[in-house]
Amino acid sequence: MIFSSSLLENAVNEIAKLPGIGKKTALRLVLHLLKQEVPQVATLSDALIKMRTNIKFCSRCHNVADDTLCKICSNHSRRKNQLCVVESVRDVMAIEATQQFNGTYHVLGGIISPLDGIGPDKLNIASLLSRIVADEVVELIMALSPTIEGDTTTYYIAKKLSHLPLKITALSRGVAFGGELEYADELTLSRSFTNRLPIESLVNNSD
Repeated sequence: MIFSSSLLENAVNEIAKLPGIGKKTALRLVLHLLKQEVPQVATLSDALIKMRTNIKFCSRCHNVADDTLCKICSNHSRRKNQLCVVESVRDVMAIEATQQFNGTYHVLGGIISPLDGIGPDKLNIASLLSRIVADEVVELIMALSPTIEGDTTTYYIAKKLSHLPLKITALSRGVAFGGELEYADELTLSRSFTNRLPIESLVNNSD
């Protein structure tokens, strides 16, 4: 791709670094921005800089937040004793889109994957165990992607909590095994969430 302007080329190269965006898509976006008024482009630039500079992570659930607590954790109408464990912030957004859950979340920041060098100590598991006791959680919903790594993480956490009188459930297998939770359509995810199963039944079915 040959550019007549190094400024244009630099902009295209930077946008092309974003996931899922190739050089052609980046060029299309840059040319679109080039047609906009300077204040409009400045508004976009300012929003991105403020997001990256000022965004925080919730001290309770590790979700993205504007303040110490995210909007979900600070919402008094949410059930604090029903906790949904997810891998990433994107999974919180996916479940929220189904409007099937009125509890709170806990973002692990990943899943156990020995091949990638990710062990339990690199995830937000210790703070999860503390929250379960502090918030007197009665149901823990393991909403991790139905992969080997996701199941391993689910069983690890369940074993850590086996001494507590706690109901632990997981999403039903409406989400295909090996799939990523964030890419499931809202209807499928909603049904999987509504028809969640006890951990024991998933363990038995996998034997």
